[in-house]
Amino acid sequence: MSDMDDIVKEFLVESSEGLDTLDRNLVALEKAPGDKELMGGIFRAIHTIKGTSGFLGFGRLESVAHVGESLLSDLRDGKQALTPDITSALLRLVDAVRAILGDIETTATDGENDFLELVDLLTRLRKVEVAPAAPVTVTAAPTSAVVAGSAGPDLTEARGPHASDSNIRVDVSLLDRLMNLVGELVLTRNQILQHTAARGDAGFVATSQRLNLITSELQEGVMKTRMQPIGNIWAKFPRVVRDLALACDKKIRIEMEGEETELDKTIIEAIKDPLTHIVRNSVDHGMELPADRMARGKMAEGRLLLRAYHEGGQVNIEISDDGGGVNAERVKATALRKGLFTTEQLARMTDREVVNLIFAPGFSTAEQVSNISGRGVGMDVVKTNIEKIGGTVDVHSTPGKGTTLKIKIPLTLAIIPALNVSTARERFAIPQVSLLELVRLDGDEVGTQIEMVYGAPVYRLRGRLLPLVSLGHALGVEPDFWGPANTQRKIVNIVVLQADEQAFGLVVDEIHDTEEIVVKPLGKQLKGISVIAGATIMGNGRVSLILDVLGLAQKAAVVSDNRKRRAAEAGAGSRETDEGARETLLLFQVGLDHRMAIPLSMVARLEEFPRTVVERAGKHQVVQYRGRLLPLLPLAELLGETNIPVARDPIQVVVYHHEGRDLGIVVQNILDIVEENRTTHRRERGGAVSGTAVIQGKVTDLLDVRAVINDADVLLFAGTPALEPQLAGV
Repeated sequence: MSDMDDIVKEFLVESSEGLDTLDRNLVALEKAPGDKELMGGIFRAIHTIKGTSGFLGFGRLESVAHVGESLLSDLRDGKQALTPDITSALLRLVDAVRAILGDIETTATDGENDFLELVDLLTRLRKVEVAPAAPVTVTAAPTSAVVAGSAGPDLTEARGPHASDSNIRVDVSLLDRLMNLVGELVLTRNQILQHTAARGDAGFVATSQRLNLITSELQEGVMKTRMQPIGNIWAKFPRVVRDLALACDKKIRIEMEGEETELDKTIIEAIKDPLTHIVRNSVDHGMELPADRMARGKMAEGRLLLRAYHEGGQVNIEISDDGGGVNAERVKATALRKGLFTTEQLARMTDREVVNLIFAPGFSTAEQVSNISGRGVGMDVVKTNIEKIGGTVDVHSTPGKGTTLKIKIPLTLAIIPALNVSTARERFAIPQVSLLELVRLDGDEVGTQIEMVYGAPVYRLRGRLLPLVSLGHALGVEPDFWGPANTQRKIVNIVVLQADEQAFGLVVDEIHDTEEIVVKPLGKQLKGISVIAGATIMGNGRVSLILDVLGLAQKAAVVSDNRKRRAAEAGAGSRETDEGARETLLLFQVGLDHRMAIPLSMVARLEEFPRTVVERAGKHQVVQYRGRLLPLLPLAELLGETNIPVARDPIQVVVYHHEGRDLGIVVQNILDIVEENRTTHRRERGGAVSGTAVIQGKVTDLLDVRAVINDADVLLFAGTPALEPQLAGV
């Protein structure tokens, strides 16, 4: 490749990046026309493209950019004011420049399109008569591409330090190859660690541990090179929303939170089109016309919020609008008219299930087909594309208030933590992102805790019916899990998984350890198997298949039949109510022998803290907890216990969460988590104890946490956020 080819390639990359920024800045300038910094940046971007294109001999691109530069010069100098028509014309200019750059990339010329109509429009929009511009000669454009060519050392010295001096561009294919090599290194590391465990050589153990550390750091570093902020794809949405709002005669304000949230480049590319469709759909279908909004007591301008954040090894993306919401009755009518469901099936659905029918193939409630949101074939594709990369999508809507789509996707697809299990003497890997917990039933528990509902086995987990799926049966290598031959099982291992917001238990023969695995794609012969997502090489060198959790759930009808289970669960619940309230409770001891309980649903976490980390904030005891100050409530003292044993270390704390605030309840001992029918004897007077019940054959008081908080000190609970600034420097 010649030096000139290198310069053109650099010019194309920098110009494309500049155009993405121009889209966003022009929309922002329309809302803040007096922002000189924005205006200056826009002018410099177009000026740079014009100057460099002249230097490289791209005359058509130079001519088009020159007309836009002249109009921007008038705006910058205050000779005329920015109008919506001028903004639209300048955005068309950006599109034209982008098209010409595409021609340069594919044909090495700036094409045959002179964009005469656009040039004429930009010229007419200039209110000030300007003499025809002289032919542009070679200029010192401030791009690194021109400087890297033959512009002269004096210009190189004059430009001074540049932000790009500390950055280099790397071809994506090179990063992909590097990632593959790191993946192979991770596999080799796993094999070495497995061999190390069987040897007693201290020197070899130390060396393998050092290799493990270096491999982990290298893996993290390489993965970071592939990470990109989600703002890279959000940058075009202000332009998209502006153009669509104008076309629909609507007023919409777009806001973004968490643009810096990073994902792997592969994930970024995969979600670009689904997010664009969701945004377009929100503008077209979600938002009302200004007059309709005002008639409903809303502001004429609608609000579209994009929010992204990391949570639990995943990235959550929320797209919320304050529009009219999804009309559940219209959704039902459409589903009925298209024959997707019967009247009886629709009657058994919850409102949330009805709203999520918008993801059905070909489903659309639009009364008119528009060129904006398409022909009703989009939302099912959105769901499919997101699920292909191991993500989930859900919609929540309130009529008259708005709609929120929630998307959960993995950070990366290359190297993931997974749980190793085995069935029929074969090992399988389960992505840890789908794992909720592990359950083991021994002896009599197998026969007493597994029930049959609608002919299928279920396990009652903390009050909810958990459908059970046999991995061996799903793969066709073993008979059904709960046939006559299996009722005498002595041990049942259950891997509790979640797919499409539905939890289910996967029954396996053995549960092994967890390790990071390198995801290898399946060959074309195996891609049609819905329950297998890929393959990996384990530490012992054997190939292991990676399970597709959603595919397993769909194959076993776990996802589609959850309405029946909930109905059965509700029926079971009503029968239990006759016997007494069945509830999952946390049992704990206060003082020497005082047994108390609270509903487990009120408990955020169970923690232990060394007494050395307990500090004072005013008159309150606190600990630094997850970037916040956690107030501690010494329950024995507040209840006036007189028989208090010697203080234990570490202290046991029940973290109580309510309305976005946390509180630590200090107890003597955490005893158990139980689920059983109980008859509560209510107390006539208020206070910290709401009632008494017999639990596990012993009298147990039921704690009223809110009453304790209110009686003790309101600030202990309500003032938690006010304490957070003290941690700003931690």
